[in-house]
Amino acid sequence: MPLRDAARVACLSRAFLHSWRCYPNLTFNEYVFSPEAPIYGRDLSNAIDCIMRNHLGIGVKVLKLQSCYTSSRKLNRWLRVAIKPGIEELNLWLSRKESEFPCSLLSDGVRNSIRFLELGLCTFRPTAELGPLRCLTSLHLSLVRITGDELECLLSNSLALEKLDLSQCHGIICLRIPCALQRFSHLTIFMCARLKLIECKAPNLSSLEFLGKPAELSLGEALQMRNLSMYDSNVVCYARTELPSIVPNLETLDLCSGDEVVKTPMLPTKFPCLKHLTICLTPGGSFPWSYVYFSLVSFLDASPSLETLSLDVPTKPMKDELVSGRHSLDLRQMAEDQHRYLKNVKITGFSSAKSLIELTCYIVKNAVSLECLTLDTHYGSTTRCSDVGNEFKQCIPVGNSVRVKRRALAAIRKFIEEKVPAGVKLTVVEPCLQCHKPRS
Repeated sequence: MPLRDAARVACLSRAFLHSWRCYPNLTFNEYVFSPEAPIYGRDLSNAIDCIMRNHLGIGVKVLKLQSCYTSSRKLNRWLRVAIKPGIEELNLWLSRKESEFPCSLLSDGVRNSIRFLELGLCTFRPTAELGPLRCLTSLHLSLVRITGDELECLLSNSLALEKLDLSQCHGIICLRIPCALQRFSHLTIFMCARLKLIECKAPNLSSLEFLGKPAELSLGEALQMRNLSMYDSNVVCYARTELPSIVPNLETLDLCSGDEVVKTPMLPTKFPCLKHLTICLTPGGSFPWSYVYFSLVSFLDASPSLETLSLDVPTKPMKDELVSGRHSLDLRQMAEDQHRYLKNVKITGFSSAKSLIELTCYIVKNAVSLECLTLDTHYGSTTRCSDVGNEFKQCIPVGNSVRVKRRALAAIRKFIEEKVPAGVKLTVVEPCLQCHKPRS
């Protein structure tokens, strides 16, 4: 190589090496070094160790360390290099719950800069002596060993916090969010099995997502709570019974249940501000296929401002009376109660179950502002042959036989179509003729 070219390469190499040693965004996982051939275990640990030994530990803004199994000695050395004043985002998944995150790394300078903290698969023991995290706005803990008291200490020192996500943190029995968190608005809880109480005094909580056995909710006045999602058994009945008094200003409610054992009761309590309601009844192991869909009228009666309703029902045949277009049907009647704001209704997994037909007819009759009604006989969340990315180019069957779907279509034609007003757009999603050809 000519001397001039060699000199240029040497200069460029030194400049590149210096910039690399001060690189601000450090992301390490099994794919970052070779997306097509991920590396694991010792190879990944050695690659990260080589980089961290050469990094100057200056100017790091983001550290993401995932899927890395290494010794505590190496890990602590990496963290001491990267976690310095000025860091803004720390996303750290350790190798096992016994690995304890060193709170000593959260120095005063670090606490003044960090905005996003995510810890997974480790032990975290914050105390009141930790000091304030003045800029922390988002906290995510997954499979972390931490108690409710320890978390409360951390929250009390995080006055700028806006979002908290807890996933499978089984050491938390009581979650208490202090009123000093004036900016706190979003709470997500996923399968924290021992959680018994959620007490939130933060005045601006507006969104709650909860998956797991319903805990006791103490949300103060909860005047800002607008969005609530709950996923577990019996949440439909629980929501109708308990939520009107807990979250009176709710606007969006998303419920998913696989084990509703009783029908939804008619009650005098109301959701006066509720505009969007989604109910998904999944085919759980003990799901009673005789569930009385007509009892969901209780939600309509309680929601005078409701605008959209989405109902997903199991596609398996129901145990209650199934009807077909060849027979007459005596439908239950209720006192007329006009729903003036309900405009869009979608039912996926529609079948010929008597109570589902009764619910649909009730909506058609009483939703005086209804614009769109969609009855989907194919389960809406399953893959169809027309979907982009479906390599098999075939609809995936999910329990609901072609016979059941044809019975649903016959019921729509006989009992529903003629009742739909002329100004309402009725969309009936039929089985795919390509994949569900009649047997000869």
